[in-house]
Amino acid sequence: MRMAVLVYEYPPKIVGGLGTYAAEITRKFVLLDHDVSVFTMNDDKGSLPTRELWRGIEIHRPLHLDVSDTLPDVIAEDIKKWGRGIQLFSQILVYNYLSASKIVNELVRREEFKYDVIVAHDWLSVISGVAIKRELGIPLVFHVHSTEKGRTLGNGSDVVSNIEHRGGLMADMIVTVSEAMKSELIELGFPKEKIQVCYNGVDPKKYSREQVSDEKVKEVRQRYGVGDNDLMALFVGRLVWIKGVDKLIRAIPQVLQTVPNFKLVVVGLGDMQEYLEKLVQTLKLQDVVKFRFEFIPEEERIAHYAACDVAAFPSLYEPFGIVALEAMSMGKPVVVGAAGISGMKESVVPNGQDQCGFHINPEDPEDIAWGLINAVQDPQRKEWLGKNGRKIVLERFSWNVIAKKTAELYLNLLESQKS
Repeated sequence: MRMAVLVYEYPPKIVGGLGTYAAEITRKFVLLDHDVSVFTMNDDKGSLPTRELWRGIEIHRPLHLDVSDTLPDVIAEDIKKWGRGIQLFSQILVYNYLSASKIVNELVRREEFKYDVIVAHDWLSVISGVAIKRELGIPLVFHVHSTEKGRTLGNGSDVVSNIEHRGGLMADMIVTVSEAMKSELIELGFPKEKIQVCYNGVDPKKYSREQVSDEKVKEVRQRYGVGDNDLMALFVGRLVWIKGVDKLIRAIPQVLQTVPNFKLVVVGLGDMQEYLEKLVQTLKLQDVVKFRFEFIPEEERIAHYAACDVAAFPSLYEPFGIVALEAMSMGKPVVVGAAGISGMKESVVPNGQDQCGFHINPEDPEDIAWGLINAVQDPQRKEWLGKNGRKIVLERFSWNVIAKKTAELYLNLLESQKS
């Protein structure tokens, strides 16, 4: 297959899990002998190459054109409320229109490129996908990794929700990341018959305890004042309300009653930084909860997983949750939010012979504490949970498995359209 992949973030510009997903799966597509062209955002300065070949993938990054001054005259009141965010919205629009124009007018009509399928990820890129489908009639696959309603717990932008819904109506196939997300999309009015589920993945060779030296593990633990006999919990992610970090911190006093040598390390950036610092002070947990307000590179993140005893992700809304897979691949037990829309419920086994972690109510610090205590209190059980997590990743969630399944979905779509 020849694929044109439209995705907002792509190396070296990575903001979150979407960029990681796109980089990993497109590389696997190439190794499966598919031709891949990626159309993504440039950086804010326009300093990245506008066209290059990287790991066998042709990457196009249109230069930004700032149209934010003219947007208030033509966009909905909804977007005007974004404040400074209107500049981001303008960049997204320009990226979509320039990418569509380049594919349609330059690559296909002038250079005679031929694509079998257009793949657009989230609302950030589906505007372009819809335009290309209309112009060229190429089948469109719309990957929905999360929804505006879900990300904001119902308080988001109607404009963004409408773009998502339009993408779903225009796409020939919708691919989402969990059965939980499929249910959400159906509830939001997306065409049920178009929706396919294909999980995200992780690289078990890269995310392996064997890749991290004991010296590096000791260095990470010492950085946060975690002693050899302490038990370390780790949270990595955006510091926003939907990730439940505040409830995680509120659970710590109860954990300490049973596990007095317990420590929590929180790594990430987000709007809650000041609030979380004050919360720790109020609860007098300065010696127990340690922050690192940074977006750390992948190698460093892997070292943090290796250094921890349990990883905790008490999200209120998590369509999939690659971080849980990363921790499982590193052989660590996981404690995950399992209320509402939670793809982690589908990857983390909470009981039985394959148990690798615990499902908790992310709104309830007492329940979070229960999960953390049970994950680390018994050393042998902790090790057993971690081994099960690694086994599950190897069997079901490696990028090799996920890429093959995703490509099969695309091929099935092309076959059905031929027939």
